[in-house]
Amino acid sequence: MSVKRDSLSLSFAVGVYGAAFGAASVAAHFSVLQTCAISLLTFSGASQFAAVGVVGAGGGAFSAIATGALLGTRNGLYAVRMAPLLKVRGAKRIVAAQITIDESTGVALAQNNEKDSRTGFWWTGFGVFIFWNIFTLIGAVSAGLLKDPAAYGLDALVPAAFVGLVWPRLKGKRSYYLAALAFICALSLVPFVPAGVPIISTALLAILMGWRA
Repeated sequence: MSVKRDSLSLSFAVGVYGAAFGAASVAAHFSVLQTCAISLLTFSGASQFAAVGVVGAGGGAFSAIATGALLGTRNGLYAVRMAPLLKVRGAKRIVAAQITIDESTGVALAQNNEKDSRTGFWWTGFGVFIFWNIFTLIGAVSAGLLKDPAAYGLDALVPAAFVGLVWPRLKGKRSYYLAALAFICALSLVPFVPAGVPIISTALLAILMGWRA
């Protein structure tokens, strides 16, 4: 029971953040329908904020998709770890893939036995999915009622939210060092390359540091 309670508590806390995405997406000139479709189909917070941020900054669809896909590769690594634990087949495997995110994976791996791990995965995954999409709609509709969302500073939600997503994941000197290098690299490239390219370029730093390690 405690696993379900913890899953629902985390799901709601994370889901509320979807309102920030909804507002930021509308501020980047996406419609309410497009915003909700992104949350339903993509369902990966960092990837969604990154893609919307690229478009909002004037970048093209290719840059936005590439940036979002790059950040979403971590979910594929989660799937490799979760597949032997979940042991799903057929259509259920597709559903599991959609809700394989940071939170569902984290809760599942924090349990002491396989039964609780599977319970934590499904409850957290579905919980976040439901709350995230509900609050995405709330945020998008609320921002859509404003004549100019950017005038209220909603366009600043993307970078602020992105920092909020990344900051808790920085652990140890190596990660802080990498974050600082990525920041300097991205900031240096902004005046010279199209929107989205600076973020994609910083992935090379992570690859180089991982290879060196």
